Amino acid sequence: MKDSVFTSWSIWTTIALILMGITMPLWLSIDMVGLTSAMEELNDDPSGSTLMMTAFTLVMLNTIRALPHYLGALLLGDILGRRFEKPWLKVVVPFVVIPLVYASINSYSAVNYHFGGPAFLILMSIVLMHMLSRDQLRPVLKSFVLAQLLFGYQWLDTVTFLTPFGFGGGAISSELKDIAVSLNFGGTLSFYSIVLCSIFVINAVMLAVYLAVSAQKWKIKQDLNRARGEMIESRSGREALHLVHDLKTPLALIEGLNSLIQMKTKNQEILDYTDKISESIQSTSNMVSEILYDEKKNWCSMKRLIEYIRANKLSYADISFEFELNANEHTEVLVNKIRMTRAMVNLIDNACDAVEGVPNAHVIIRTEEHGEEIWLGVEDNGNGIPKKEQQKIWKPGFSTKSHPGFGLTFVKNVVAEHDASLHIESDKDRGTLFWIQLPKERVSYEHSNH
Repeated sequence: MKDSVFTSWSIWTTIALILMGITMPLWLSIDMVGLTSAMEELNDDPSGSTLMMTAFTLVMLNTIRALPHYLGALLLGDILGRRFEKPWLKVVVPFVVIPLVYASINSYSAVNYHFGGPAFLILMSIVLMHMLSRDQLRPVLKSFVLAQLLFGYQWLDTVTFLTPFGFGGGAISSELKDIAVSLNFGGTLSFYSIVLCSIFVINAVMLAVYLAVSAQKWKIKQDLNRARGEMIESRSGREALHLVHDLKTPLALIEGLNSLIQMKTKNQEILDYTDKISESIQSTSNMVSEILYDEKKNWCSMKRLIEYIRANKLSYADISFEFELNANEHTEVLVNKIRMTRAMVNLIDNACDAVEGVPNAHVIIRTEEHGEEIWLGVEDNGNGIPKKEQQKIWKPGFSTKSHPGFGLTFVKNVVAEHDASLHIESDKDRGTLFWIQLPKERVSYEHSNH
């Protein structure tokens, strides 16, 4: 798990952002943005308009310099908290990383980076975002909110009466406020700074609330779709079970009449026919039992199982179906034939959806022997499943199509019922291969009559 975390490109992206924040003063200096010349002009010929333009330049510079490492710390915390399933990392990581960045910059920069009020407010805002959003906001959306909060809070560094409370303790901010006070513009500068701060903070809060509500609505919609699908599936299942259960009555009647015929006749040809009828009745009865009872399992040859799969699906137009059957057709597996067939059919359905519109679309049904195990596979040449979605596909209701998806959830349940395992191999633009791996305990190579 740890190896996969630290080989992830997203981790290295966040680390790159943090390193960018540490090195920002080296390649984005105050001279480069014209702040030094603006301060000299303000000292030589002080005026209200020059003061406001200099304040705006200072706030923009501080925001651009701080944004990379704040975003990096926020995203790094989100990734680590999600990967290690420890939500507290989403808060702890920014609280550790951001002060370390300030310390790193101050270790080499002549201009002292002041870890003051705005930095503290940002950290508190990160905590509040995690608490209030309850993981409804995606990291990218949190980044938009954070950027606006950062720009708004930076204006508080130019509010003169907030200096004793840790705002604007840097050399340039202090000098700017001193000039504003000497020009009797201290109150004006503070007023405009508070107004601009309020605008961006309020906008950020409204955006966060809107995004959180939208995410919650989307989740509720997904839950409703899942519940609706489960209800439909449950109702259809119940109706099918009642119908199948009712088949037992005519089967029992046919079996009784067939036994009566066997008792009443000595004609060997008729007796041969009645034996075949008995075999068909028994086969149908076993099938009904497999449908009615999940735990009902019988020994079935690979040849018979593949015949069932062929009979149930493979009628799509414009899709080529291939069979690569490397397992011995006489090998027997202990399965609920009906449910295993349905599981394979669901995988075939998904494969057919995946190759829709793909040139030379084809689906391959595979069987293989691995040691004493039997593997059943379905492969397609579709667009593949991205790595980040491969863990989501098993969740009830998740689907890349317009309707709620339950097929893979059913497949996972059937696999669990058979003490088997499920494996997926997929790469972008290279298709997908699903394997159902039946354990050796459910495989027989003796070919005995079970």
